[in-house]
Amino acid sequence: VTPDPTTGRTPTERERIKAMVAIALKAEEVGLDVFATGEHHNPPFVPSSPTTMLGYIAARTERLILSTSTTLITTNDPVKIAEDFAMLQHLADGRMDLMMGRGNTGPVYPWFGQDIRQGINLAVENYALLHRLWREDVVDWEGKFRTPLQGFTSTPRPLDGVPPFVWHGSIRSPEIAEQAAYYGDGFFHNNIFWPADHTKRMVELYRTRYAHYGHGTPEQAIVGLGGQVFMRKNSQDAVREFRPYFDVAPVYGHGPSLEDFTEQTPLTVGSPQQVIEKTLSFREYAGDYQRQLFLMDHAGLPLKTVLEQLDLLGEEVVPVLRKEIAKNRPANVPDAPTHTSLLAAKDTGSTAATEGTDKEGARA
Repeated sequence: VTPDPTTGRTPTERERIKAMVAIALKAEEVGLDVFATGEHHNPPFVPSSPTTMLGYIAARTERLILSTSTTLITTNDPVKIAEDFAMLQHLADGRMDLMMGRGNTGPVYPWFGQDIRQGINLAVENYALLHRLWREDVVDWEGKFRTPLQGFTSTPRPLDGVPPFVWHGSIRSPEIAEQAAYYGDGFFHNNIFWPADHTKRMVELYRTRYAHYGHGTPEQAIVGLGGQVFMRKNSQDAVREFRPYFDVAPVYGHGPSLEDFTEQTPLTVGSPQQVIEKTLSFREYAGDYQRQLFLMDHAGLPLKTVLEQLDLLGEEVVPVLRKEIAKNRPANVPDAPTHTSLLAAKDTGSTAATEGTDKEGARA
């Protein structure tokens, strides 16, 4: 919930929640692949219950993949994650996945009975349990951070016996890249505030370790990247309109100039063609990858403006990105796993659950 710096008006929590739904419906309308929501438990944020939100959106969409841009593996009980997201998987007919993360709000740890100094250890242990809960009908478990489990069955069981696909999201922690590689899961580098050389190191680490654990070649690892855009037909109009939002944005306001930030990070403020060119350049340091998410709804932008941005993204940007990415994409680079592809791999007994034949390119 962020005030609009051009009007001074702050939307209500209800308005923001309803806006999230409107944005998801617009994403499907304009032909995007994925809608992802975060998870926060502190004001001024509102998305404290992602599965509630995504379950509601699932009932109002037909094609959109529903995901999270953070599911707090550190402070949520892995048993509750297992059950909540398996329930969502059934309700959405498999049109979902999720991204594990540690979040960016320190006080959330004691609110849920945990110690932030154990953040990495919590992420490792909790996911080890979650991974088993989705794959074993009866689980015996004893660890450091929760009470033991004896003969426990998580319900409902995953749809068709196929656990949801998991991305591990991280900005700067090599331990999380290692975790994603160990399990053969996806690695999402939330690079929206970081320079290309840092992203390159993190993605290369994950790819190398993915191959080390025998899941495939480094090029076959499943990578996702972030992005931020603000577009108008004329680039000068985009800069003029977005600047007051950028200058006082809660995350990066009162810091680097808009020009410096766009030069040093994935943020693109300009025309659709400029967005296309910069997004395509990500492959120069990250390789061919499977998911491109765009942060569209932030800094107090009014809903009307966000929906206009999604129209531009869906009509002018993503079709070109799909075409250009597919043009030079090696045949051995898989698509991001979906429930359909994971089920097919399970039925054929394949261990390469990320194999796919649809080479549209990275999903956006």
